[in-house]
Amino acid sequence: MDLLARWEAELNRAVRDALERAVAAGRVHLSGEATFDVEVPREKAHGDFSTNAALVLARSARMRPRDLAEILVAYLDAEAAGVERVEVAGPGFINFRLHPGWLHEVVPGVLEAPDRYGESRAEASQRILVEFVSANPTGPMNVVNARAAAVGDVLARCLAAAGHPVATEYYVNDAGHQVDLFARTIEARCRELQGEPLELPEGAYQGEYVREVAGAILREHPDLLEWEPERRHAFLRREGPDRMVAQQREDLERYGVRFDRWFRERDLHAAGKVDEVARLYRERGMSYEEDGAVWLATSRFGDEKDRVVVKRDGQPTYLLGDIAYHREKLERGFERLIDLWGPDHHGHIVRTKAALEALGYPPDRLEVLLLQLVTLTRGGQPVRMSKRAGEFITLRDLVDEVGVDAARFTFLTRSLDAPLDFDLELAVRQSDENPVYYVQYAHARIASVFRQAFGEGADPAAHLPDPRSTDLSALTSDEEDDLLRHVAAFPSEVRLAADRREPHRLSFYAQELARRFHVFYAHHRILGESPKLEAARLLLARATQLTLRRALDLMGVSAPDRM
Repeated sequence: MDLLARWEAELNRAVRDALERAVAAGRVHLSGEATFDVEVPREKAHGDFSTNAALVLARSARMRPRDLAEILVAYLDAEAAGVERVEVAGPGFINFRLHPGWLHEVVPGVLEAPDRYGESRAEASQRILVEFVSANPTGPMNVVNARAAAVGDVLARCLAAAGHPVATEYYVNDAGHQVDLFARTIEARCRELQGEPLELPEGAYQGEYVREVAGAILREHPDLLEWEPERRHAFLRREGPDRMVAQQREDLERYGVRFDRWFRERDLHAAGKVDEVARLYRERGMSYEEDGAVWLATSRFGDEKDRVVVKRDGQPTYLLGDIAYHREKLERGFERLIDLWGPDHHGHIVRTKAALEALGYPPDRLEVLLLQLVTLTRGGQPVRMSKRAGEFITLRDLVDEVGVDAARFTFLTRSLDAPLDFDLELAVRQSDENPVYYVQYAHARIASVFRQAFGEGADPAAHLPDPRSTDLSALTSDEEDDLLRHVAAFPSEVRLAADRREPHRLSFYAQELARRFHVFYAHHRILGESPKLEAARLLLARATQLTLRRALDLMGVSAPDRM
């Protein structure tokens, strides 16, 4: 149920009807299609809804916008449209004030289907695959991975709520040089644990976790160092990443992130998909040999230069494997690919799109969102070191310190393309300064009202009056109106979060809804009023609570009844 979208559509239709009548009467002459918006204005003083129709159609009509607006208002059937008052404002905006009580419809809409509130049907539904995190299987996940996990998971939830069939995927980069280096680092640690001098390879992976992996492998395979070198290395190339992936999966599930599929790069190579892409480039005349390597002519498609896809030693580059993976995703029938990448991958976007275009795919089928860096602070000072990881704070470290709710919510308090300062002390502080506490406390405060009204352990749904038959006309204060408006805005916010790829909108929305409830609660009693007013306010409180719960659920954050 999307009350605002329904009214926007009805008012859009009413303005179109007025325009048609004005054209038929010869008052307006238009060339071209009439396209305009009806939306909720930022300022409540500007009405319940407003349209820019006269502003955008004035040039086509060869009229001043305000004159055109006056004509449209004259031909508008306001009563049939449910409009109490309509006025022309500023340079030509048309503002609508609806009949009293129009907002009351949102209350039964929320209470009757709380688990689906915020859902909508996309005008142009697409099969979407969201790939995110995809950290190398050579170590624990860092805080940028933690941010990617929260943002990607919530974006996927918003896309699904907006009516798109969505799948999520984690790409395991378990082929290539970094896996070879990880295997050699593990072997060096195994030898150290067996009493041999430590001889780490150049660029070796640091941190206590490598020693832990080596120890676990030795306990299961005590004769590992007696194996033939090739057998041992092949085993460690597979076993090391597999153990890290198992840990990553465990950490992510604890964090509330579950992927529909974990896709292995090594499976792509084993199935011949990487070689197949190299062959397709050759057959399409898109690749050429030079200096013993195979180059892809990405410069034909907007890249600054051509790229090597097969090295002189015959090994494919990372780019070729990555393109094979994206081709495989498209071959599975996904119409839109959304990738979340780290800030250091900016230069890869153009070449990846160019490489897909060289295969014949429209480059806009791939959409890349770049997450910016995270700075952890404690007491105003940066926090960088982790004993286990050696060089960075891990996702596990973070969740151990602040918990899942605070971590996920904090990562959603900034746009994904903005750097984020994560204050570890603020994240656990029980005060209004802490946004997750502020929002959860609003939910818990409403729950305490219901305990007071209906008794300990009582289900509010079993005791509240019927929202369809209850008179809500007693809700007349500014604070009540503000709450109703923000509850009604939730489906639009979810849709915008999906369409604009801005999952942080949910945290902004939840904080504002919590603020409006706290203001309402400070000014008005819910219990102890007249029966009519108490019933109306109980229903308003319930609609607010359920909307808060739904917003928190989409963010993967709990909605406690007690704090």
